Amino acid sequence: MIVSEIVMRRATATDAAALAELAAETFPLACQPNTPAEAIAAYIDEELTVARFEEHLDDAARVLFVAEESGGRLVGYTMLITGEPGDPDAAAVVVARPAVELSKVYTRGAVHGTGVAQASGSRSGAGWRRTGCSSARSSRDDCHRRYL
Repeated sequence: MIVSEIVMRRATATDAAALAELAAETFPLACQPNTPAEAIAAYIDEELTVARFEEHLDDAARVLFVAEESGGRLVGYTMLITGEPGDPDAAAVVVARPAVELSKVYTRGAVHGTGVAQASGSRSGAGWRRTGCSSARSSRDDCHRRYL
């Protein structure tokens, strides 16, 4: 897959079902190998549902971007969350306010190594700059720092 064949766009309410399906496929790829399958399944069942993505898409503090193949299938997504960091340790080191967090960067396994995740992260980086926030951080700074 060539990254130029992927469209990066802001997610809309009509993407909720596709996002839930994508998240259910990609979340296990990010888990530690020793994570119990039951714990992964429970998280998917509770947090990666169509209803949850509808809530995220309706939340003014969240911005989701999707990576979409030319045929319309989503192959990746990112989520930005504006506002105060929920983690006290993060709040202590994020000195400029208002702030935005790059919360999610997920892609299907089939596109790993193609540049889709980097393009998604870069798109989100451009997106956060338009939020009016003064600083950005990642919930996984070790993984995401190159995108912001």
